[in-house]
Amino acid sequence: MSWQTAVVAAIGAAQYQQQGAIGKYNQQVQNRNAKVAEQEAQLIQQQAEFDIAQFDKKFKQVEGETKVNLAKSGVVQGSGTAYRIEESNALEAELQKNVIKYNANVNAARRIEEANFSRISGEVARQSTRLAQIGTLSTVGTSLLTMSNFNSPGSSQGQFGSTSNNSNFSNYS
Repeated sequence: MSWQTAVVAAIGAAQYQQQGAIGKYNQQVQNRNAKVAEQEAQLIQQQAEFDIAQFDKKFKQVEGETKVNLAKSGVVQGSGTAYRIEESNALEAELQKNVIKYNANVNAARRIEEANFSRISGEVARQSTRLAQIGTLSTVGTSLLTMSNFNSPGSSQGQFGSTSNNSNFSNYS
């Protein structure tokens, strides 16, 4: 094996390993992005729970103030207008809670979808790297075969001189 063949093989091996390292790194980055998106989805759900708890707290406060105001005005609790106001407020409160939950679920689902897409992108990056490595192996193999044919004994290719002593230039001296 000539030194040129050894250099080509060494460069090919280094390129193969570097491509593998880059592919693994890109896949790890995408997997990390997926974990971050999943954590964001969990945080969105937790924030929704917190928002609902805060809403319930404020609703109870407003409900209490409404009862006090109705009592001050002489309205009997649980009858007629007081009942309709209480029922309307309860329905509105339930609607608001459902809106908070719905928005949280939509945003969390988006984050989960981003996580899935990141994982897919990571796998695509890894597969692209494998294809590049196969290309590198093919190119290096072809180069090594060409070099071995170029330098093989009995091959007239690659020989700079002729084995015979006849020179075409001797007649012109």
